[in-house]
Amino acid sequence: MPVAGGLATGGLRYADQVGAEVIQVFIGSPRTWATPTGNPWEDEQLRTEAARRRLSVFVHAPYLINLGTPSPATLARSVASLHHCLRRSTVIGATGVVLHTGSAVHPGTRDRAMHQVREALLPLLAELDEVAETAGSAPWLLLEPSAGTANALASRVEDLGPYLEALDHHPRLGVCLDTCHAFAAGHDLAAPGGLKRTLDTLVKSVGKGRLRLVHANDSKDPAGSGRDRHASIGQGRIGAEAFAELFRHPGTSGVPIVVETPGQAGDHRRDIELLAELRAR
Repeated sequence: MPVAGGLATGGLRYADQVGAEVIQVFIGSPRTWATPTGNPWEDEQLRTEAARRRLSVFVHAPYLINLGTPSPATLARSVASLHHCLRRSTVIGATGVVLHTGSAVHPGTRDRAMHQVREALLPLLAELDEVAETAGSAPWLLLEPSAGTANALASRVEDLGPYLEALDHHPRLGVCLDTCHAFAAGHDLAAPGGLKRTLDTLVKSVGKGRLRLVHANDSKDPAGSGRDRHASIGQGRIGAEAFAELFRHPGTSGVPIVVETPGQAGDHRRDIELLAELRAR
């Protein structure tokens, strides 16, 4: 959601325009290292209004974060940015924080990068445990695989098993599956049964109950392209019928779905209505 005017004032207005049942927000610019403190009134308003409407709230961490980076400066900024994001998400009552799984950047350095991810994330996850113990709830950290870019730490869904293993299968870790990313990484969701096979592999890799959010995005490019270019539902290479499988697979039962598709409110409303129609079927 665009949040011009405030997380609650602007965000909830947009949610009403598009008929949203679940929302995802950035708590600052996704393309800078800024860590804005937020507006306490907007925070509380979003928390209380979302609870009243039974509207799940998710936060997407900034795109710049890469815990696998070889740069000490980028690593320090990434940890600080994610820590800020998790703390702000707790304040607004978010269900989860979506984090891109990152990149080793250079070939042959995956083991080093994964060790670094472990060292960076385990203390943050331990802090979430403390928050959950004292406050009664805390957001999940949701790992979102990439679109198949070079030296990515997780692109295909089977990469998530070793990723979670490196983090001791921490109980506050979940997965966000982006359909455009999965398609770009080589999972042919457009083929008959393609989305079912991908979800079967995901559940086998990470276990039941780890899939906590789906980003439903069609793709402008073919399967295996490695290009992350989103299209409106049914207007890309995946096609609308593939998305119907999201509502038939037991692994997605009760899992919220967010669209990150191009366009304005009218376009997003059409995507949501199409998904609702597929669900009703």
